Amino acid sequence: MAITGIDRAWSGLLATVLLVALTIPPAQAQPGPTQAELNAAAANATDWLHTNHDYGGQRFVDVTGISRQNAKTLQPVCRYEVGDPVPVPHQPDRLPRRRVPHDAIGHDRPRRRTCALRWRHHWDYKARPNWPQNRGVALKAGTVVRGTRDGFLLALDADTGRLLWERAVGDASKGETFTMPPVIFEDLVIIGPAGNEVPIKGWVGAFTLKDGDPVWRFNTVPRSGEPGAETWSPTDVPTGGGAVWTPFSLDPAEGLVFVATGNPAPDFYTDVRRGANLYTSSLVVLDTRTGKRVWHHQATPHDLHDWDLTQVSPLFRADVDGKPRRLVSVVGKEGCSASWTATVARRSWRFRHAPAQRRGSVTEEGVYACPGVLGGVQWNGPAFSPRTNMLYVPSVDWCGTFKKAEELVHMPGQNYMGGTWLPDPMAQSRGWLTAIDASTGAIRWRYESPRPMLAAVTVTSADLVFTGELGGDFLVLDAKDGTVLFRHNTGGAMNAGS
Repeated sequence: MAITGIDRAWSGLLATVLLVALTIPPAQAQPGPTQAELNAAAANATDWLHTNHDYGGQRFVDVTGISRQNAKTLQPVCRYEVGDPVPVPHQPDRLPRRRVPHDAIGHDRPRRRTCALRWRHHWDYKARPNWPQNRGVALKAGTVVRGTRDGFLLALDADTGRLLWERAVGDASKGETFTMPPVIFEDLVIIGPAGNEVPIKGWVGAFTLKDGDPVWRFNTVPRSGEPGAETWSPTDVPTGGGAVWTPFSLDPAEGLVFVATGNPAPDFYTDVRRGANLYTSSLVVLDTRTGKRVWHHQATPHDLHDWDLTQVSPLFRADVDGKPRRLVSVVGKEGCSASWTATVARRSWRFRHAPAQRRGSVTEEGVYACPGVLGGVQWNGPAFSPRTNMLYVPSVDWCGTFKKAEELVHMPGQNYMGGTWLPDPMAQSRGWLTAIDASTGAIRWRYESPRPMLAAVTVTSADLVFTGELGGDFLVLDAKDGTVLFRHNTGGAMNAGS
């Protein structure tokens, strides 16, 4: 049975290519997956047990059934529409519509060739619902865990969809809302709220899988007296940010969780939040069991342009300068990919996906800058192939004009940007899928799309790359040189976790 998280990243995705479906193994004496199975998910070629396939988020699958020779013969097997089309919130009107269900949905396994609905769980809000996006679920020991718009964690029976427990862990009255998929490790469910532009003051927390009891919390915007609080200037107006909204990666052997944090707020009225504004727009590495900070890297100190860090995955191994290294890939809306040693704050290489045009602080007259608020790299991060030693990175090439507000006004329930961003016409945007040498950061090949590339990427041991485009095309490319081997229009924009 496949569990389809709310707001599937690839709406309308055909079961022919359901390598990206989250699946539950067949009935066992003990409900799965077990911790050992979750730890070994990178080697699992049958089931997709994590949002990004494995704890490290490599999105590499050792399967060869689809090859260069037969990719052109792929055909639809089944299809399930996950919700009604609605405009993408918080984004320019020119972006496509997407399908947004608000339920957790269980499906038959793709191999049954039906995509038949198995169960559906509907949540009636108990507090103020905030942002509608939801990017998936986590699974362990027969339990599915998801966050909700009104700040609850829910645990469901994976076989029936029955509610096992509910726990209010976010403060919906402050705008805290869960849009990211949780990650489960041992007996902990790790998650944090979205809501940079509310603004909330971000945090990451761990809760027991058994009943949702809180275990630890790390504040991504330090509270008074905490380390990092000195990087925020004193002010009488609301400030915040540092929210989390994309999947975490995790090293089960070292017990480390890698967190990508969002931008500070207000976004463009920056003189009310002078300083570096830790730990916004940062990679923050935490001890999984205690929540203690191990190290961090701030990609954009004192962010001026809403350039969140979007992904801190995959974790992978590669030789750098002739020496084997354990690395983490870091990408963000500022338009860069970088590789860092996973255990210490040491960068190996850095690559820029699009030309940067930056003119310093945003002004009332307006500043034209690249990338725009959509990136850079937005929503989905790289996939890694140990066979080709390449990272495959989808990105957005779209500029625009940033303007600071004449007066800073905070109105509850409205985005607290402190200004506006006017994008270039959609026709001037484009997207890239870039293959990067994981050891050096050198470009091996690039595929250009007529619109921003936002969909997830998966790579296989047959040296194939699977991804999609805003125009609705599902693509299969040669992982070695970027040749397009197959193209199929799904009927809906493949626009990621918007």
